[in-house]
Amino acid sequence: MEIAVDDLRLDHTLESGQAFRWTRRGDGDYEGVVGRCVVRATQHDGKVVLGGASEAVLRRYFQLDADLAAIVRSFPDDPPMRRAVAFCRGLRLLRQEPWETLASFICSSTKQIVQIRQIVAHLCRELGEPLGSGACHAFPSVAAVARATEARLRACKLGFRAAYLRASARMIEAGRVRLDAVGGMDYPRAVEELTKLPGVGPKLADCALLFAWGRQEAFPMDVWIERALRRLYFPGKPRVTRRELAGFTRTHFGPHAGYAQQYLFHYVRRHPQVLEANA
Repeated sequence: MEIAVDDLRLDHTLESGQAFRWTRRGDGDYEGVVGRCVVRATQHDGKVVLGGASEAVLRRYFQLDADLAAIVRSFPDDPPMRRAVAFCRGLRLLRQEPWETLASFICSSTKQIVQIRQIVAHLCRELGEPLGSGACHAFPSVAAVARATEARLRACKLGFRAAYLRASARMIEAGRVRLDAVGGMDYPRAVEELTKLPGVGPKLADCALLFAWGRQEAFPMDVWIERALRRLYFPGKPRVTRRELAGFTRTHFGPHAGYAQQYLFHYVRRHPQVLEANA
């Protein structure tokens, strides 16, 4: 399928730390795995071309029916968000499969984005089913991870995260945590359910809720976002607690707070000097 470029930027969308199965193959060319489909995405000469999966799959994954302009208009009109919007124009939140999203973020603890991609790639090659010619692999199922030995998971460069991922898969396989029920829960209950899993704290739960379930109340607060909130919104106030920061995000960023978070995250990660200037 081919779409206009004015409301989708592949680089911002695919390289903003919300998904880890995409590889840049050239200037404006990407290859990734969506479910059991090897997807190609290119952006050249004012056009975005997506292929490798049905239109329905691609529209849902890239959230092409969401009114991005209206979402961005809902962001607070303050200097940090204005700068973030100007830089991140065309960034869309993806809608990913829940288990893959949750497992990927369990793998992400204390790692940089490039390292997370490497870990996820190792995991998929080791435990995922081959797709097409076998060069790409699907994300491994809950059952495949639950039945793997911890040593086999550690071989995928998971380190201490191997025990967390394996135990989480076993809890889900046993029905002790039901991912299929999370979508029907209110936000606090959904966080409570996901944080039953080993290695899943509030931040990882928020990542899964935002990127897999589209829950806009979720505002993942990693070190980048906490630093951005403190230095851009509370300069000179070192005693502001994380609880107070969380309360601020719930009231300040509007009905699409999760979307605003991703714009702010991507902006400050690409412009760390902004945070140093406000230290």
